[in-house]
Amino acid sequence: MTVETKSSSIVRVAVGQFAPDQQPDRNHGEISRLARAARDRGAELIVFPEYSAWFETPFSPATHENAESLEGPFVQRVAATAREIGIWIVFGLLETVGTDHVSNTLVALDPSGRIQARYRKRHLYDAFGTRESDWIAPGDTAVPDELFRIGGLTFGMQTCYDLRFPESSRVLVDAGADVILVPSQWVPGSNKDHHWATLSAARAIENTAYLVAADQSAPGGIGASVIYDPAGLVLASLGAETGLALADVDPARIESVRETNPALSLRRYRVIPRATSR
Repeated sequence: MTVETKSSSIVRVAVGQFAPDQQPDRNHGEISRLARAARDRGAELIVFPEYSAWFETPFSPATHENAESLEGPFVQRVAATAREIGIWIVFGLLETVGTDHVSNTLVALDPSGRIQARYRKRHLYDAFGTRESDWIAPGDTAVPDELFRIGGLTFGMQTCYDLRFPESSRVLVDAGADVILVPSQWVPGSNKDHHWATLSAARAIENTAYLVAADQSAPGGIGASVIYDPAGLVLASLGAETGLALADVDPARIESVRETNPALSLRRYRVIPRATSR
């Protein structure tokens, strides 16, 4: 649903929370079911978790075996769903990149099923006893393909562990993003739910931008998918189970928050990528 007013174009967005596994048919079924339900409730965009196409934990050689290109069968099936329903779909998959590692990639499909943006995860989850970099190659910081527009709003993508690096969100906002999308597989653990809530709210507050975070439900993630407004207020959220949450994204709200708190224009530093890709 896009609602036109004199000063804004409101876009209804959704998060689709589920638990991807090693069954692509089942994963696509969940994406299709939740996307249809979101569209029926007026959503123009739905965001799904990291690794939506295929997921296992811990990783094994099967991780490589189940990666595919962006022209591969899973992307094509989701593209067909986007065309049939007429909705934007953002989701994560394992992408082949021509090396002995694969990419943890997000794609944004428009309602005609075309890829309008993609993002390869830059900050890999080498923390809390996990080494994502043993299997995944980091994305190139010099490739700014993670932005797309719906109406008068610009959406930017990042992935899960990127949330712990404020500069990742700031780069998106500097490039014009009004809404930060964060597909995730937030690994359960001590205080991890606290980290998730604190970091996601902070990224919205410091950037005076909407933030839409779609996590996996158990067992891979903690759930708790959430949509924040530019002042860090929760507009919609989920618990631990599979589900759908929706909220309206309003450019006028961004303007109002930034007029009251002009933090972006007052800052005295800029983000410069490091020479290394890690």
